[in-house]
Amino acid sequence: MGGFEGHLYPGLSLFFYGLYHARLVSRALICNYPVQYLPRRPWSKGRWARLQQIYYVGLAKILSSFILVAQELHNIQGQFVLISKIYHQRNFLYHKQWQHLTLYTTFFLSGCVDVVSQNLLPQRSPALEQGAQALGMFLILPLMVSHLQDSEGVELRCHVLLIQALFLLLLVVIAELWAPNVRQLWVMKAFLYMIIGSWLIQIGFMLYKPISGHKWMDDDKNDILFVTIFFCWHVASLVILMIWIYGVSFLWYCYIC
Repeated sequence: MGGFEGHLYPGLSLFFYGLYHARLVSRALICNYPVQYLPRRPWSKGRWARLQQIYYVGLAKILSSFILVAQELHNIQGQFVLISKIYHQRNFLYHKQWQHLTLYTTFFLSGCVDVVSQNLLPQRSPALEQGAQALGMFLILPLMVSHLQDSEGVELRCHVLLIQALFLLLLVVIAELWAPNVRQLWVMKAFLYMIIGSWLIQIGFMLYKPISGHKWMDDDKNDILFVTIFFCWHVASLVILMIWIYGVSFLWYCYIC
């Protein structure tokens, strides 16, 4: 996640994934569905039948993880190795890049679980997909904590707020394993995914391409304070967005359900 693109692309992926879940939640609340995920459609025959059954969200996770890995490898200068071998010394190299690649691997594995659950199992298993999400978040959180080691000032405050949202999302997805039909958890999961995604995009702009054209200063207390204010604005804006999504969905689904 180094550089502007390294924050932009993961942020967009997580934000749109949160939008997808917000649509699912709105549909479930309005149409009074007992579960968040609809049952899989029965298999049909024909040339394009199997293509119609593909779970496109899982494929999108897999594709986005490949794009993120390619972007990360493209930004590495020199030979990409794990351990250097200079004389009798053994040093680990590119620790942040390896952290990023580990994060992207969790997205890839989560997408694979989604595709397997939707297309290969006799019956779709939401519990398997939710378990993969919980495991992925359990891996992402300690990686992000270790990511703070060389951070300071504005960057440190930005990532502390990001870890706060990640921790809340971890609690939600773990609780969802034992209470999969609690709709408040569905709402919180969609909301937190959008917060994490939009805040990653904001971090990219603040650290690498500030809209004002002036670099954020680590020794300026006002800049550090405004990081928290901007995060609160993100939260308030996404609350309004969730309400808007629900309103549009109500106008759409009230004539269908």
